[in-house]
Amino acid sequence: MRRPGRWWRGKSTLAKVETYTRWSFHFFPLVEVTAIGLPVFGQVGAGFAVWLVLPLCAHAVLCGVTASRSLDWTRGTREQPVRLLVVLGVASVLLGTAALSLVRHGPGGEDTTSAVVPVCVGVLIFGTGTIALGVRGRLRVLGLVAGTAAYAGLMAFALGLDGDASLGTAFAVLFGGGGLVFTSVFSVWLLDAVYELDAARETRTRLAVAEERLRFGRDLHDVMGRNLAVIALKSELAVQLSRRERPEAVDQMIEVQRIARESQREVREVVRGYREADLGAELAGAQGVLTAAGVDCSVTGSATGLPPAVQSALGWVVREATTNVLRHGDARRCRVTLETAGNHVVLTVENDGVERAAAQGAAGRPGGGSGLAGLRERLAAVAGTLEAGPVDGGLFRVVADVPLPPTSSSAFPAGSSSASSSDTVSRSVSEEVTP
Repeated sequence: MRRPGRWWRGKSTLAKVETYTRWSFHFFPLVEVTAIGLPVFGQVGAGFAVWLVLPLCAHAVLCGVTASRSLDWTRGTREQPVRLLVVLGVASVLLGTAALSLVRHGPGGEDTTSAVVPVCVGVLIFGTGTIALGVRGRLRVLGLVAGTAAYAGLMAFALGLDGDASLGTAFAVLFGGGGLVFTSVFSVWLLDAVYELDAARETRTRLAVAEERLRFGRDLHDVMGRNLAVIALKSELAVQLSRRERPEAVDQMIEVQRIARESQREVREVVRGYREADLGAELAGAQGVLTAAGVDCSVTGSATGLPPAVQSALGWVVREATTNVLRHGDARRCRVTLETAGNHVVLTVENDGVERAAAQGAAGRPGGGSGLAGLRERLAAVAGTLEAGPVDGGLFRVVADVPLPPTSSSAFPAGSSSASSSDTVSRSVSEEVTP
């Protein structure tokens, strides 16, 4: 069984605000019964008090149900509870009228008056404040408060209270109901604002992902655009040469085959992510994306002077960690640190929101996803290690440790590999087509 603290911490900020708002209004019926109903037992006899408190309890329950349905309507999960609002309004008026009528037709005495008048005022105040949750428009809300206060004053005067007492009843309903109505309207406005901010954050996140896709599209265009243009030109030249029965047509088609296979290899590198990742660009991009998503992100350290192979491996760690913070966490703060310790470079990405991030940390273990496992494979290529998991203080930490090569010349294996691969492709193509 989950503890209440863990249940609360496991909720997102948006869910916490909605839960707090709902339970605040669910707490109001208890306030109504406690603040208005219990004092009645000390003012009048027990039998008479029971007959006053039981309808008050029913009214409090009706207010709670109406508040819940109205909040559902506010969130768009239910239709406007018009009938329930009307029932609550009628019940509040009838119960308030019945309570004040006991001033004239009840047991009599100052104790009866001091007991039934607060019941009438309280019922009208809580009824008005709850109805405001299911009503939209300033004029409607103001009309609701003013009309209820005016009715309370006229009803009190008609049922036997003097002018001062009737005016006091009207003002009590006006100020008390107005305060509760303001609380209801402000709570709904705040909840809507939080949802709008969350939607804006999701939009910024999607825009960041779309920007990354555009960058990928530009990389793919850079790879394929020039090669396809060369293939088209050489193919056209080969057609012209073949029509003239020139032997150079074979050389042109060999070149077309070589370029096509080289393009295929480069496209695979783009899709699989084997191209070099610029660590400096990834650090700046991570800070920009997280800041746009509402996360307080700080970046410490510089990638200047690191070998390209190390930058590429650590750049993928930054990219994957940033994606996990946006997609799987409810982070408010993130800290990225890049530092050199002796002959090692250490990259640390640390964020809060550990409850959800810890689940993503299991992706590196058997049966999980391939995110952290893929990073370990990339780091293994440069003899690096990766550690990821929750730490004290409700944080999730990713630490990548990569040893630096002894000489700078060994830091450029990617370009040499690419060149040798290109030569191998050319030789293989020539061997295949040479008679």
